[in-house]
Amino acid sequence: MRQPTLVNDARGDVSAVVRAVIDGRTIELDSGERVQVSLLAAPADCWAPAARTFAEKRLLAKTVRVTAVTPGEVNVRLEDNTDYAALAVREGVLRAQSAAGSLADAELGAAREDRGLWGAPCNGMDVAPTTTTTTTAPSSSQRAEPSKSVATTTTPPPPVVTTVAAPPPCSVAYRVDNQWQGGFQGRVTVRNTGTAAINGWTLRWSYADGQAVREVWNATVAQRGTTVAMSGNDQTRTISSRGEVTIGFLGSFRDRNTAPGSFTLNETACSTG
Repeated sequence: MRQPTLVNDARGDVSAVVRAVIDGRTIELDSGERVQVSLLAAPADCWAPAARTFAEKRLLAKTVRVTAVTPGEVNVRLEDNTDYAALAVREGVLRAQSAAGSLADAELGAAREDRGLWGAPCNGMDVAPTTTTTTTAPSSSQRAEPSKSVATTTTPPPPVVTTVAAPPPCSVAYRVDNQWQGGFQGRVTVRNTGTAAINGWTLRWSYADGQAVREVWNATVAQRGTTVAMSGNDQTRTISSRGEVTIGFLGSFRDRNTAPGSFTLNETACSTG
């Protein structure tokens, strides 16, 4: 007869000892099985070492109660009956895989208080912010040297040239589509108003009320303090002349959620609307 294994056959709580910690949500039991803690997202790259240290302190060589959810995925309770997933999210060590119910409240609480990965240097992002420098070749104009005159005539003063500033080559529309206590869903539409395609871009703005961008689609994002830097991915990195791209994102806020008032695209100011 084949003995039942925890992740495939067992039902109910099983007492086990954690033999090894692989990362903040992945552990190896004394049975030799390697499992993931249910409801926890993968550790953020920016906070992965701290997440592993947290897990080792609370789980390594400790007796826990384990309940199988799906093959390879379990719920874990500590010796004092504390749910490990809820503890890790509440302390800001890991995110909830699908933030709902009590885990959503725990995640918002960690974000409000800048605990763990919600504070510096991660600021809630998977990767520590990096600075992207875009070099634009400066335009140059040449002025013909005045010809030397051998005649002793009076040279009239040069005409006064009035320079009219060119309109911004881009426009940005920032919208909040949905908002709830402590969180919101927004979108940013970037339009190329120039005559040439934009191949590769980084859009920057700053928040006035300490908001944080948590998730983004159709782009990549990094945030340092209140400054957000959003860049196109493989699908959105090119914006044709007179074309546009729309980026969606989820964010968190504390008291107010004021929209940013200015944006730059590749270090050039854009109009808003």
